[in-house]
Amino acid sequence: MRSLKTIQFFFMVLGGIVFAYFARLVVLPFLLAWVAAMTLKPPVSWLRNWGLPTPLAAAAVLIFFLCVVGFSALWLGHPAVEWAKSAPEQVPQLKHKFRKILQPVLRFSDAASRMGNLDVSQTSTNAPPPVLKDNHVVGAMFTWTSALLAGIAEAVVLTFLLLASGDKFSQKLAHLVPRRHKRRAVEISQEIQHSISRYLFTVTLINAGLGCGIGLVFWLVGMPDAAMWGGVAALLNFLPFFGPTIGMIMVGLAGLLDFNTIGGALLPVGIYLFFHLLEGYLVTPFALGRRFSLNPVIIFVAFIFFVWLWGVIGALLAVPLLVSLKVMCGRVPAWRAMAEFLA
Repeated sequence: MRSLKTIQFFFMVLGGIVFAYFARLVVLPFLLAWVAAMTLKPPVSWLRNWGLPTPLAAAAVLIFFLCVVGFSALWLGHPAVEWAKSAPEQVPQLKHKFRKILQPVLRFSDAASRMGNLDVSQTSTNAPPPVLKDNHVVGAMFTWTSALLAGIAEAVVLTFLLLASGDKFSQKLAHLVPRRHKRRAVEISQEIQHSISRYLFTVTLINAGLGCGIGLVFWLVGMPDAAMWGGVAALLNFLPFFGPTIGMIMVGLAGLLDFNTIGGALLPVGIYLFFHLLEGYLVTPFALGRRFSLNPVIIFVAFIFFVWLWGVIGALLAVPLLVSLKVMCGRVPAWRAMAEFLA
């Protein structure tokens, strides 16, 4: 009997994964809206305590959030685009800037290229011209952009509806549960909402503080586009493991382009690493406590899995979904071993 239940559970999980993969155009906007609603729920509750109606409080918070995101994208996006355009043109200058340090590597590279040129045969001048194929890049970009904008619009509307409904949505879902489990379902739903809202709101504040700190110190040491790099650090910190690594690589490349010495080029990377270690091992554990601590191995595996399942959006949703799973397993006696495994 137990083996039959195990097989049924396995096929249920497998069916859920298949559904989540093929129905991602429907699932992802809802999950993004749910995560955004949980993040914005604390300020909405604060406005409700001041006597503002829930729909009006939800609209005010959501509009303010969209304005902040739009202003940040315009303010930080232009320097980022300009840097992305100019960086490939400046990379060849690194060869001349650090020629003394790279002299042995350059000699070896030149020798290897001369050895390779000995075997190169002369190409025929009568070679047929390349055949031009139809270019579908424009059509693919238009389709992808349209789908992205439609998904963002759906997520924004769903976020407002979830915020405006308050706890009614979860209470109505609890009515679908059998009566003997209804009370526990309501308690689990409320605890998940409270935990996720606290977790996401706290992490957002921590990442914003991290970006401000990195941007301020970069400005003090004379790093160009310091505010942009602070914003990049704040955004990439939402991606566990890989986000800070990508940020340090980008900052290291920018330091090599902007400074004339190896020490000056590596200084921004050292600053970034210091703030990352300070945030990861002191600020975040102190702010979140043991209740939200997760197994790093589980986080890494979940990150890889959700990236495969949903791409970049899956990377952003990996940790919030893990926190939800841990809270739910901690409330169900039969699943508490799983909660300990995730911790």
